[in-house]
Amino acid sequence: MAQVTEDIKEVVRENYGAIARGEKSGCGCASKELVAMTIGYSQEELAVAGDANLGLGCGNPLALAAIKPGMTVLDLGSGAGFDAFLAWQKVGPTGKVIGVDMTDDMLARARENAAKRGASNVEFRQGHIEKLPVEDASVDFVISNCVINLSPSKPDVFREIYRVLKPGGQFAVSDIVLLSDLPEQIRQDVSAYVGCISGASLLHDYVRIPLEAGLTNLQIPVIAHGSKLASVLMPEDGVASQVSCCTADVAAAAVASIKLHGIKPVE
Repeated sequence: MAQVTEDIKEVVRENYGAIARGEKSGCGCASKELVAMTIGYSQEELAVAGDANLGLGCGNPLALAAIKPGMTVLDLGSGAGFDAFLAWQKVGPTGKVIGVDMTDDMLARARENAAKRGASNVEFRQGHIEKLPVEDASVDFVISNCVINLSPSKPDVFREIYRVLKPGGQFAVSDIVLLSDLPEQIRQDVSAYVGCISGASLLHDYVRIPLEAGLTNLQIPVIAHGSKLASVLMPEDGVASQVSCCTADVAAAAVASIKLHGIKPVE
């Protein structure tokens, strides 16, 4: 199992490194702007994000997030900084944003974007979301956008969210879940995995994991059927792009995008 986990992480790292270097698209055949608007970002948010938008993600975790000035916000799988910079606008000069990503090229691009914006209170750290380089009980708000889904060890991720949140701290994540099992042909395809499809958990399993980690007050303010998402998130290459129309329709019907919010209880 450990070797399988490392193999998946390496495939994800290589894929997102290539996206950061501009060697491939992160959004199949759709434009980055179309992907972002499909998953809930406004024109104003796209203007703020600028070149930090790489066409990745499956929802807008900030749309309903109660981020306030002065907060410390942690972005899991921060990529080129899209959501981190939107959070930066909300926390203001007295707050702080920390992005964590495992991909060297993404980190380099994010740090360059921060320098261009003069975002001195935005920091990007290298690390894995299953073992965050963040102190215990140091974060007010955790966000993530279609990244936890890529982890082969989701319970570890939610245990880490619990660890780094202050008592009473909140999380708001967007992710892909399954309403039913995927066709085997797509479930086994690595290109579908890095496209946030084949790594997805069934909805009831996904919600159970943060509860078991000790997080409470879980809410799903948004759940959207994934037929559009399946078409814009699926990579252009790989088995997933060559399956029959019938298999592709079954896969699209199985996919949903959710926002999941919760709280670390006050001891």
